[in-house]
Amino acid sequence: MENHTVVTEFILVGFKGKPEMQSILFVLFLLMYIITLMGNTAMILVISADPKLHTPMYFFLKNLSFLDICYSSVITPKAMLSFATGNKIISYNGCATQMFFFSLFGTTEAFFLAVMAYDRFIAVCNPLLYHVVMSKKTRHLLVAVSYFFGFVNCCTQTGFTFSLSFCAPAEINHFFCDVPAVMKASCSPTFVNEIVLLVVCGLIIVTTGIIVLVSYAYIVATILHIPSGSGRLKAFSTCTSHLMAVSLFFGTVFFMYAQPGAIASLNQGKIVSVFYTVVIPMLNPIIYSLRNVEVKEAVIRQFRKKLFSY
Repeated sequence: MENHTVVTEFILVGFKGKPEMQSILFVLFLLMYIITLMGNTAMILVISADPKLHTPMYFFLKNLSFLDICYSSVITPKAMLSFATGNKIISYNGCATQMFFFSLFGTTEAFFLAVMAYDRFIAVCNPLLYHVVMSKKTRHLLVAVSYFFGFVNCCTQTGFTFSLSFCAPAEINHFFCDVPAVMKASCSPTFVNEIVLLVVCGLIIVTTGIIVLVSYAYIVATILHIPSGSGRLKAFSTCTSHLMAVSLFFGTVFFMYAQPGAIASLNQGKIVSVFYTVVIPMLNPIIYSLRNVEVKEAVIRQFRKKLFSY
């Protein structure tokens, strides 16, 4: 692809404020990043170590935890470095790389959440066929397909965005190289790119959203036909954690990318983007562990195992 840029680096404006504000942001991002790494790593280790969690549902959850670590690591360390040192420079290639991997992991997470909704649909609506439908081959295929669509989207978004011209000084009104913010920094027309952003992100959100909604429509209908109240509660409890994760992720992503004027509302978008780039990867393992009896029991078993091994 021809490179039209006349700049070799960008300035990430980030959050304007006094030095004390930057120090507070550094501490907050550091704490959230540590919790993200510890929580998701613990989730991966517990699921891997406990045979009772070697099921399709926890296979997807383990992959989601790995994805959240990658997702957060693309953004948070660079942002913390900027807050700590005041150096807001990012190279042209570094910006393109950050956008590429952020789009890859973000899109893949959307498809992961849709896959997990389908997994819950099979588990609740067709429990006798669950392990047949969600075979090891199928699980790996669904993960691969999720990454494939993530790869297609990140190539599209990064390719279109960095085909634009950029004139010095190129300031990006964000704390990372997000697509709308980088497009806003361009000195060439961005109408086509905005349409591509709206259409592609809209298709991703609509497609994954339909899978989630249809899956849960069948799940709710099936649960309502369960005669006992305890049976309905047990069936629904297997879905509540995922519903919370889906609501958090899709709500913020829709606000950022799937509405007209996404580029014009960058200042408001910076606040929202902190939520889905830093907060959600931190919250996911907390949501899935605190509201999941099997995970809590697995943690206790592993703790007792380690305790009595000494």
